[in-house]
Amino acid sequence: MASIRENLRRVGMNNFFFLLIAMILLAKLFPFWGTENSPLPLKTITGAGISFIFFFYGVKLSPQKLKEGLSNWKLHLVVQSTTFLVFPLVVLFFYAFFGEEGSYLWLGTFYLAALPSTVSSSVVMVSIAGGNLPAAIFNASISSMVGIFITPLWMDVMLPENAVSFDLTDTFIKLSLQVLFPVIIGLLLHARLIGFVNRHQKALKNFDQGIILLIVFTAFAESFAEDMFAGHSSGELIGLGALMLVFFGLMLALMYYISKGLKFSRADTITVMFCGSKKSLVQGAVMGRVMFPDPVIFGIILLPLMIYHALQLMAGSALAQRMGEKAGKL
Repeated sequence: MASIRENLRRVGMNNFFFLLIAMILLAKLFPFWGTENSPLPLKTITGAGISFIFFFYGVKLSPQKLKEGLSNWKLHLVVQSTTFLVFPLVVLFFYAFFGEEGSYLWLGTFYLAALPSTVSSSVVMVSIAGGNLPAAIFNASISSMVGIFITPLWMDVMLPENAVSFDLTDTFIKLSLQVLFPVIIGLLLHARLIGFVNRHQKALKNFDQGIILLIVFTAFAESFAEDMFAGHSSGELIGLGALMLVFFGLMLALMYYISKGLKFSRADTITVMFCGSKKSLVQGAVMGRVMFPDPVIFGIILLPLMIYHALQLMAGSALAQRMGEKAGKL
């Protein structure tokens, strides 16, 4: 049990998780401070913070490691396909039978399915479980950049009649300016700044988390201010959590059997399972803020992703620990 708690700590399932809950509670108690009428310029702060997050993410990327990772193309193709194709198709399949038209919770579930994988937690869990670590780093990094284009495409092409709409060209431009360009600039400055980033990893991590907390607070504050959660009971939200847990388990199982069918090695199978099943709260919060400019609706859309984020850390860490222990006995 102690080792599981340690692994949870390493992937961020510690103070940050409880601070996320605290942000929702604060948004419920003090919704005005997260709205556009707030005297605090939170929207401006988060906008600038997002660009800094992805600038330093670009600095962390190693051009050499990205080049070296290109050789294992079959593994990369499977990971990216499960992340951006299998995930959304599974949600669409269940929506066809159980979906409720116009439901923002269903829209939020599809949104999380279309998002890229996480970077830090995917890599850490692959390492714990004894997977192919270089491939995990490559795929998590590529996923984050590819998602800037694929996620908005999914939301635009598959849900054109939904009440939430956005201009695809405008979205690409905004995401490019706020996310893609900072990543590219950071990548170009990798050699000059990687030493600085390595020396200040803790401070940069705290900065990243602080910006995400502000995004969550403002999104939920607007939703609470407009009473958007009035039609959702606590039982419905608990049921959503149970469904997210089943969803996570289903995706892990699918990726396991896809990997076995392709005769991947154990290490590569682990990489597919953990990189392909994760979804990024960071990019979900960032891109959602651009794609869903109405913060009232965005709070509800973000809810399935926040629940899935917590569950993927808890269940994923426990599974990674068990697989790592099994590998040690082989």
